[in-house]
Amino acid sequence: MCLAIPLRLISVNGTDAVGEVGGIQREVSIMMTPDVKVGDYVIVHAGFAIQVLDQKEAEENLEILRQIGETVEVKREEVQARRKAGNPD
Repeated sequence: MCLAIPLRLISVNGTDAVGEVGGIQREVSIMMTPDVKVGDYVIVHAGFAIQVLDQKEAEENLEILRQIGETVEVKREEVQARRKAGNPD
């Protein structure tokens, strides 16, 4: 399974850029999206910007990822609580 993350570009230098999401910055290649500029949102997979997104679409994707993360955390806590209570499943 592949996962691509939306990032907002905060700097562009040739075919290299820096993107940010949630306060975390990552270097990315923009070789496949050469017309991007600072402020654009891109989908990044394996260090490469592979698609440009509009802000609304990027924010919707980030919200879905946030919800998935919250759900995973709740389930992890439930499993840990069951294991502590002696019920492994």
